[in-house]
Parts: sequence; structure tokens; C-alpha cells
Amino acid sequence: MALPSYATPIQRTYYYAYLFFCCVVFFFLIAPLIAIVPISFSVSPFMLFTDGMLAWPPDPEAWSLRWYKNMVGMCDSESVSSTVPCANKWMIGTVNSLFIGIIATLIATTLGTIAALGLSRPNMPFKGIIMSILISPMIVPLIITSAGMFFFYARINLVYTFTGIILAHVALATPFVVITVTATLVGFDTNMIKASQSLGARPFRTFFKIIMPLILPGVISGALFAFITSFDEVVIVMFMASLDQLTIPKQMWAGIRQEISPVILCMATCLVILSIILLSTVELLRRRSEKLRGVSPH
Repeated sequence: MALPSYATPIQRTYYYAYLFFCCVVFFFLIAPLIAIVPISFSVSPFMLFTDGMLAWPPDPEAWSLRWYKNMVGMCDSESVSSTVPCANKWMIGTVNSLFIGIIATLIATTLGTIAALGLSRPNMPFKGIIMSILISPMIVPLIITSAGMFFFYARINLVYTFTGIILAHVALATPFVVITVTATLVGFDTNMIKASQSLGARPFRTFFKIIMPLILPGVISGALFAFITSFDEVVIVMFMASLDQLTIPKQMWAGIRQEISPVILCMATCLVILSIILLSTVELLRRRSEKLRGVSPH
């Protein structure tokens, strides 16, 4: 928002100092993400800017898609693991992450939406206590949650199984859905539900014809947050997954510790692009939700 014409010199100084401070913070947050993109196209096996990349005009020989080809399986060398060849480990991790993330998102979105609808009722008893329990995975340190899940799932033989990993991710992702859908239900006009029931609509039809279209932006936003949470999780996977159950975060962590390679930066670049797309989608859904509720963005 621009300064008004009647702003005093002190107000102008404060305004421009505030903008400068925001730009500095923004730079320190974004600069590391921007730096990894050009390095991922380097021909060098080391994660650094080579002389050819810094030269002007740029040296075409210093740039290559070699590491992106390696990431998608077009490589000749074998990794140190005899069970997972170099040509497959990143793609296996991608497939596993997508499988776990999609299943966990569907379950978390369903459970979180149902919980949010129940918590939105005015006559819901112990609402504060139930909400605190539901969002506790966001508050408790992740290492403690992971250790607790490991010992709990070990008793029912779900450790080192995809079922156990998915259930653990559901527990972490559900609070994001609950919070997002609950925020969408703020200001929800319950008179529309009563009107639908007075016209003879059954609860099932009322939900899908009245409630769901209005809370759909919040549900989709919660699902996207749940997917990002599951897709990015590494601590739970380190506790719950076996050596052969690779995911992208686990493979990146192993790559940093064992075989530092620009392939990690290639995958990180892809994840940054995916995050930008998902966050842009969340912002568009937020604006659509405000428009449906008649709220003007400030």
C-alpha cells in the first residue's frame, strides 16, 4: 500500500525502513533456495559454482543435464547398496513418497474434515480438550512423537511396513486439515442446513449439496498441507521404514551423509517448484473461499 500524500517525513522514513527490512529478511529466506537451482545444472560432481558458470559470457561446457538424467534413472554407475541400483533409487523414492503421501492425504483429509465438522457444532462438549488432543502432533517435538510411534507400532507388528508409515503420516497430517477446515467453517451460516432439512433433504444430500461446496476450498487447502507434510517427512520414516523402503527425504538424507552428489540439488529444485505450485494453489483457494463467504481481502 502506497503512502498517503500527507505522510510526515518520520512516517516516510519508517515506511521505507520497514520495506528495506522486509526485503532483507526475504532475501535471506529465498537466497539459499535460488542458489541451488544453477548448481544443479553444473557439470562438476561437486556442489559449487565452477569458474565456467561464473564466467561471462557463460561457458556452455560448464552446464549440463547430467545430474537430472541421473535422478530419473539414466545413469550407468551403481550405488553402494546392492539392493537398490543407482538407476532406480531416486525414482523408487519418488514413487514411494507419492504413494504414501496420497494415501495418507486421503485418510487425513477425511478424518480431519469429519473432526472439524463435529468441532464446529455449538453443542459439542469438551471442544477445547478435543481440539488440543487433535493438534498435539504439531506441538509435541517430532523426535518424541516418532519414538512413541515406533514403540507403539512395534507391539502390533506395523514397524517396517508401508501401513505403519502411512498411519504415522496420517497422525501428523490430520491436525493441518482440522485447523484449515475449522477456519473455513468460521462464519458458516447454519441456516442453510436448516433450510435444506426443512425442504426434505436427507443429511447425506445436505452434506454434499450444501456443506461440501462451501467448505471445499478449505478441504482442498488442508489436503495440500497434509500432502506436503507427508511428502516432506523424514524423522518418522527414519524410525518406521526399513532400509529398502526409500522415500525422497530419506534418500536425500542418506545422500548427504554417504554420497554427496548434485543429484540431491536436482531433487531439491523439483521439490521447490512443487512447493511453489502447491502454495500458489492454496492462495488461490483462500481467495476463492473469501469470495464465497463475502469477505473482501485486505
